[in-house]
Amino acid sequence: MPKVTFPRMGESYRTFKMLLEDLGNEVIVPPRPSKRTLDLGIRYAPEFACFPLKILMGTYLETIEMGADTIVTTGGVGPCRAGEYAMLHHKILSDLGHNIKMIVFEPPRLYPLNFIKNIRALNKSGVSIRGIISHIKRAWRKLQALDNAEKLTHIVRPREINRGSTTRVYRKVLEWIDQAYTTEQIIEAEAAALEALRNIPQDPERPVLKVGIVGEIYVLLEPASNLEIEETLGNLGVEVERSMFLTGWTRDNTWKETTEGITVKEAASPYLPELVGGHGRDSIGNTVLYAKRGFDGVIQLAPFTCIPEIVARTILPRVSKDYDIPFLTFFLDEQTGKAGMTTRLEAFIDLLKRKKQLQYSAGALTG
Repeated sequence: MPKVTFPRMGESYRTFKMLLEDLGNEVIVPPRPSKRTLDLGIRYAPEFACFPLKILMGTYLETIEMGADTIVTTGGVGPCRAGEYAMLHHKILSDLGHNIKMIVFEPPRLYPLNFIKNIRALNKSGVSIRGIISHIKRAWRKLQALDNAEKLTHIVRPREINRGSTTRVYRKVLEWIDQAYTTEQIIEAEAAALEALRNIPQDPERPVLKVGIVGEIYVLLEPASNLEIEETLGNLGVEVERSMFLTGWTRDNTWKETTEGITVKEAASPYLPELVGGHGRDSIGNTVLYAKRGFDGVIQLAPFTCIPEIVARTILPRVSKDYDIPFLTFFLDEQTGKAGMTTRLEAFIDLLKRKKQLQYSAGALTG
């Protein structure tokens, strides 16, 4: 039986573990990225490689130490280096003497045969086509439950009365969803999780800022890579809305582009009508949409040297001026420290609060 691993992106590993085990694989769960993970990645990855490539390099080396012999990952399209990650990782691991099999999933709506071939390669139990579809649907439902629970924490955390209660309850409800197996159990676990989060003591009258978070998918979805920025913002009294969750990205890349994805492209088109790779265009489009929805500000998260996000960063000042929405960019790498990030966040939040107070005062005078 192959020992399979995959990149860790937030809590989604719980879903992938279940699906791969259903197909007859022994799963090596990738550990949460740590300083050791990054140290390993830095040691063996090219110096100017982007941050996610280094973290994944370290993750793969750690899981190989744990016995993994097969890596399941994704490819990519367009002018972005992420599409070459798998090939480069495989080359580095081979040079280090590791005989690793790499299974790379390309976007199914563009490469359906690749998807079918890879599913067959992972179907070690010989599950029927109907069974595979059933397993995928159940895994999808669990992924939805995980995303829905996380979204609710972004609303509850800035309003919690007792600091840290949302994070404590969230960790507990994640285990409920993780332990659920059948679709019925997953639905019940999700309902219980959402109820537990809603029942956290909150101050509904507390003034709360709303900030959108845009950027590259890996640093958006993996808290270890962005130094838990969403939790930090929540503790600063900010309700965050992340522009990308794995469920949304999967929908846009599986069968057909969703209305939401098309809307983001249309919003970006006056500023960036062409695909520049990665999620650069999404960062522009989502910033426009957040401004139209009355958000107080936007934060861009980008790996250092990420060309698509650098392109987006050069355009964001114009978007900010046109729509009167402040933005803050973090280029993340191994040198980024949490204390420095928190200081910049605190200054940005103070700016947003003053801006909102001035708008309120001006409105009161004209009214």
